[in-house]
Formats: sequence, C-alpha cells, structure tokens
Amino acid sequence: MQRRSLLKAAIFTAAAGALSACAQTEAPQDIVDIAASNPEFSTLVTAVQAAGLVDTLKSDGPFTVFAPTNAAFAALPEGTLDTLLEPENKGKLAQILTYHVVPGQVTSDQLAGQRMNVATVEGSTVHIERAAANTARACA
Repeated sequence: MQRRSLLKAAIFTAAAGALSACAQTEAPQDIVDIAASNPEFSTLVTAVQAAGLVDTLKSDGPFTVFAPTNAAFAALPEGTLDTLLEPENKGKLAQILTYHVVPGQVTSDQLAGQRMNVATVEGSTVHIERAAANTARACA
C-alpha cells in the first residue's frame, strides 16, 4: 500500500461535532457529513463505511482527518481498493484510514509555512507540510 498516494488530501478538523473546513455551514456538521456532501470524497465515505468507522468519525473530537479524494484512491494500483473493501480486509482498511486521522485539531493556519510531525490514531507518526492552499502533504 502506498500511503503517500492517499495522503495528498483536504484537511477536515472536527471538534465536538462541529467542523472547520474550507467553508463553514450554518448547522454544525461532522466529518462524515461534510465528506458525504462532496462528490470528491465519495470513495472515502464508502471506505469509512466498509471499515466501520462512521460512528468513530461522528463522535466528539477534536480530531483532524487528512481526507483522501477520489483521485487519490484512483491512483492506487489496480485492484487495491476493491481488495481493501472486502469484508475480510476490514481491519486493514480501518488501519489505513486511521493513519489519516490525527487526534486534536490541526488547521491549515497552523500549517502555514510550517512542517510538523504528528501522531496518527493508527499509531504512526507522519511528517506534514503545507503544500498549497487548503491542501497538505504528509510524508510517511
């Protein structure tokens, strides 16, 4: 699994059921709601459901998700996503997805001109640096 492909992502930060993303909506939404409302994250939503992580990502935070887009999933080697979505690979899929979740709040403002190492929910530490407006790049 090439983690770097998935880590080119939008940053969603949730805190106590509220979401801080590119645009704030009138009603507070959680990360799952925001991802489900954007067609660029439909594969992520499918993967989160298959991994059994919906309730976790809807729970109180704060935590930050480096949310892989459909394009990031499409860049995986052929057949990788289909294999990960199989029920017998639920644990591996959950491990990969929680690699993209950081406990606490990491905002794009905090990343401006910064490089930082953060621990993921999965247990690994990743190096993150701001690559462009509203995106971040993490290096495994």
